[in-house]
Amino acid sequence: MSEKLDINQLVVEAQGGDTKAFGLIYDEMVKPVYRYIYYRVNADIAEDLTEETFFKVWQNLKKYKKGKNPFSSWVYRIAHNLVVDYYRKNRTVSEIHDTVADPNESNHPAIQMDLKLTQIRLHKVIRRLPDSYQQVVILKYINELDNKEIAHTIGKTEGAVRTIQFRALEKLRSLLSSEQENL
Repeated sequence: MSEKLDINQLVVEAQGGDTKAFGLIYDEMVKPVYRYIYYRVNADIAEDLTEETFFKVWQNLKKYKKGKNPFSSWVYRIAHNLVVDYYRKNRTVSEIHDTVADPNESNHPAIQMDLKLTQIRLHKVIRRLPDSYQQVVILKYINELDNKEIAHTIGKTEGAVRTIQFRALEKLRSLLSSEQENL
């Protein structure tokens, strides 16, 4: 396994115009950013918004200042703003696309089908959660960020993140139960 990249050093190099450093940042972050967006919009839109996120990151990279917020929080904030803008421009409710975000688990057809159905169901239910709940669930359980990073990303305290997380899981549990009863 490769050693962990020093994102902060790569950011400094990319801010100086090093496109190779930016490429390494992109390679490191593209999958988690895509997953974050995928669970908030239709799959056919997620890829475009992911690319637009990194285009905006590149355009505004010199504006990023290392401080109390990690670089990843800044990138997720850009992705979040693009998702919000997308929904503002497209106020229609769209149909769930059944593309799987990360189908590399197993090659057995039964496992693949079960995984796909679970992801479709989860995608559908997560999108029924309030926006702040969606953000926390995706960042915590899909992208595996810690509460401190989530707090920086959404502009809340760690205590508020824990509260939102608890409420989101309760709501998610309720939605999944009611959906199961309707099958």
